[in-house]
Amino acid sequence: MTRVPLLIAAVLLAPAPAQAQDMLIIAHRGASAERPEHTLAAYERAIDQGADYIEPDLVATKDLVLVARHENELSGTTDVASREEFEDRRREKTIDGQRVAGWFAEDFTLAELRTLRAKERIPSLRPANARFDGLWQVPTLADIVTLVRAKEAETGRRIGIYPELKHPEFLLQNAGIDMVDLLLRDLRKLGITPADPVFVQSFEIAPLQRLKQRGGGFRLVQLVGPTGGPADEPAMRYADMVSPTGLAEVAKYADAVGAHVAMVLNEDGTPTALVGDAKAAGLAVHAWTIRPENDFLPTALRTGDDPRGKGCGDVKLAALLKAAGVSGVFADGPLKGRKCN
Repeated sequence: MTRVPLLIAAVLLAPAPAQAQDMLIIAHRGASAERPEHTLAAYERAIDQGADYIEPDLVATKDLVLVARHENELSGTTDVASREEFEDRRREKTIDGQRVAGWFAEDFTLAELRTLRAKERIPSLRPANARFDGLWQVPTLADIVTLVRAKEAETGRRIGIYPELKHPEFLLQNAGIDMVDLLLRDLRKLGITPADPVFVQSFEIAPLQRLKQRGGGFRLVQLVGPTGGPADEPAMRYADMVSPTGLAEVAKYADAVGAHVAMVLNEDGTPTALVGDAKAAGLAVHAWTIRPENDFLPTALRTGDDPRGKGCGDVKLAALLKAAGVSGVFADGPLKGRKCN
């Protein structure tokens, strides 16, 4: 008799995919599987697909405006490298221990950034997204909130924002830019309070602790990965932070842990101890990131051999995470309303 792979068996035993919709669906950089990430078009498409929250990664401009980019280095997601007028802005910087060459948001004013156009970050896997290269500007946090409010008025439902502070320690130490101050300033100006659907996340610790002290109750999420540790605490490892003792410390300033899928599920699809340990500490768990392409999915959940191929693996993975007790997932594509066999 042929044995059923353990991961497939776990999918079959998990709740039906529709039940995965009870989790919060956090649109990872917008509907980034269908539009270039961190554009107003990507955020709007995600909202139209039913996302509960949209997730802007925030970096800062030279004139202290928060804008949405996956990284402060701009050449991966904009046309800056082809713009002759900005050739002299190319720099090399050491960011969180990694040497990075390119063009950086903190070296541009907002007016200069507005002249750039967004492009697809991974065109080899998402060639359809590259058709939209050049159509959209880099949005500010204020632009994103304006869009959310317009869509709330259109749809009649609340839509949350889930910003991530990118490289706050680097920006503070090397550019004198305090991301915590900028975020609290902008939330205040935009009339956003802790009563609104907002989570703030970071891979670093100190910014979240400062937000806990100064933010007046915004829900905070400590991001953790399967390797490494927070850039602002070089001696600390994420593996230690997700131990029962470590989670008890995280719970002193955060409301949830944002963990890589591999930290939540074993290779056979069964849950690790993380969700149970986090709940015991009073923390929710949000898992990142569910992507629809085969290249990002466990082998047993792929459809065909094309790395760009899509099937129902992302919905099935969401079902496993729901069964593991996860209360939210970051996703690059729609999960709500999807029908899969």
